[in-house]
Amino acid sequence: MDEQQVDLEQFREIYDRTKTIAVVGASTNPTKPAYGIPRYLKGEGFRIIPVNPNEKEVLGERSHSSLRDIDEPVDVVDVFRPAEEAPEIARQAAAIGAKVLWLQEGIHSDEAERIAREEGLTFVSNRCMGETHWILFHDGDG
Repeated sequence: MDEQQVDLEQFREIYDRTKTIAVVGASTNPTKPAYGIPRYLKGEGFRIIPVNPNEKEVLGERSHSSLRDIDEPVDVVDVFRPAEEAPEIARQAAAIGAKVLWLQEGIHSDEAERIAREEGLTFVSNRCMGETHWILFHDGDG
């Protein structure tokens, strides 16, 4: 298998093991990816937990001020925030027992990657969680 196929298989495993996704920076603005991507993932059957201190509710779910405020298990932390915020998000993701830290397309942080890997989290950056899911499970649906 080439490297891309290996990566796609690793992503397939992430989705297969994921039930709950905390979305840091989730938005109520339908023109933003931080609304559209969680909406798509929710429609695919994932439990979405919005994390945004400026929102009370996103996609019909109560929004939390921070990851530490979530009182249920989280499998993946999907991040729609600037890279400079990612290290603290990585620390919080580890503290709540998340298994994956996923920084959306256009976001990468070496420090967040180091923190995540040291804490045993799978780290993904600069890749859209919704688009990757679509490629794996719907591309070619016609």
